[in-house]
Amino acid sequence: MSPPAPPPSRRVVLADDHVIFRHGLRSILEHQGLTIVGEASEGRAAVRLCEEERPDVAVLDVAMPLLNGVDAAREIGRRCPDTRTVLLTMYAEEPYVLASLRAGVAGYVLKSSAATDVVQAIEAIARGEIYLSPGVSRTVVQAFLAGSTAPDDPLSPREREVLQLIAEGKTMKEIGDLLGISSRTAETHRARIMEKLDIHDVAGLVRYAIRRGLIATG
Repeated sequence: MSPPAPPPSRRVVLADDHVIFRHGLRSILEHQGLTIVGEASEGRAAVRLCEEERPDVAVLDVAMPLLNGVDAAREIGRRCPDTRTVLLTMYAEEPYVLASLRAGVAGYVLKSSAATDVVQAIEAIARGEIYLSPGVSRTVVQAFLAGSTAPDDPLSPREREVLQLIAEGKTMKEIGDLLGISSRTAETHRARIMEKLDIHDVAGLVRYAIRRGLIATG
């Protein structure tokens, strides 16, 4: 009798705008027998790649251009329900963790320990589990024991997309082209964002986006 066939390799999409970090992570994952089926440097490309490749797991940086990792994870979950997501982040604070879990993220890995944690995260979520880096597990447990929930976001997913693009310095025309809407519609979204947040200048919107982790600060 021939020996049983080895289990198929997990198929993974990697998305991070830091090329050196992404390539290093790819090397680690491939060394562990995982198959990288595609790479992306921004959130929208990551979503498209997952639609095309239907990977088992998408590993996403939280602070990506054009579409942040949390919203990319939410969109991947909607379009590719069989793809589970791992978020790479520098943030261990409760609001970030809870908001990510609410968006459907199955793995939450701190970048400071990604080299050791990300493989464990992929294997855990492939088994249907939730994986949290040890540095955030206590935060989440304490939050849930205290009855904490992620704070309600006053913005719709589309408004968050527009806000991120505004904070990245895109014009209304550029935002319209990226989102497939008219510049007038983009302006309407901007007005609604300002009204909901009670922020009436672009600098204030940028500060809000930074506080919410929608864009990187450096």
